[in-house]
Amino acid sequence: MTTYFLSVKDMAKARGPDPELAFEGIGPEKLAADIAGAMRSDSLFQRWRAKQPEPDEVDPSLGVTDPGASAWGELAAGDRHDVQLTTSLPMRIVKHRLNLLIGNSWELRDTR
Repeated sequence: MTTYFLSVKDMAKARGPDPELAFEGIGPEKLAADIAGAMRSDSLFQRWRAKQPEPDEVDPSLGVTDPGASAWGELAAGDRHDVQLTTSLPMRIVKHRLNLLIGNSWELRDTR
């Protein structure tokens, strides 16, 4: 298991590029819940895959899940929101799902 320490600087702008797939909440707790859900289930991946020009050509390994993934979020200094994600998924999967949910609004601060 890896723990990813993430920061989101502006929660109001924490939206992915496709509104149908993007995070629609307010606050670090909701964001953490949505991130954990995106790691535990393949539903976000399946919705994204269905929108691709050739869905059958999408690498199926992008759809792997971690039913034991967990996350929690909190307001940190200033307007920064911190999220701690613990999962067995590799960074390439985590990055893909975070980008779908919140675009480039996140920053990886550390891993453990």
